[in-house]
Amino acid sequence: MNNRKVQVMKHSEKLKILFLCTGNSCRSQMAEGWARKLKSDSIEPYSAGTHPGKLDTKSVHVMAEAGVDIANQQPKGVDDVKDIVFDYVVTVCDQAREACPYFPARIKLVHVGFDDPPHLAANIKDEQKVLSIYRRVRDEIRIFVEKLPEILENNK
Repeated sequence: MNNRKVQVMKHSEKLKILFLCTGNSCRSQMAEGWARKLKSDSIEPYSAGTHPGKLDTKSVHVMAEAGVDIANQQPKGVDDVKDIVFDYVVTVCDQAREACPYFPARIKLVHVGFDDPPHLAANIKDEQKVLSIYRRVRDEIRIFVEKLPEILENNK
């Protein structure tokens, strides 16, 4: 009989992931909300914008429909989260990818672009059609977040 004890190391730290967008008002807020709801056991999510704006009320509405409350989240700039050491920065819009600020080399940058609901809905008068755009993007972001963190390694 072997008396040696086998030590099993458990990874107790959550991955710190920053979802980065231009305004931090819609897509990155949705991603943070989904990550908090679906992956709180393995991910510590944050969101920020390169040029933060105002939280998009339609984003809040469609997320609430799906059982995720993001109403108290606040748009933040990259400077607001500069002291946090992230494992990944996920740009969720092309503009944020192009204007992505410098992050230390050890932080993995991943781009996963999603359509911009406010832009797509800008000239649509029918509220239900507008909300259907937001819902589609919300659901696409959910599918992405459900695959975290594994999908990040494959998307570099």
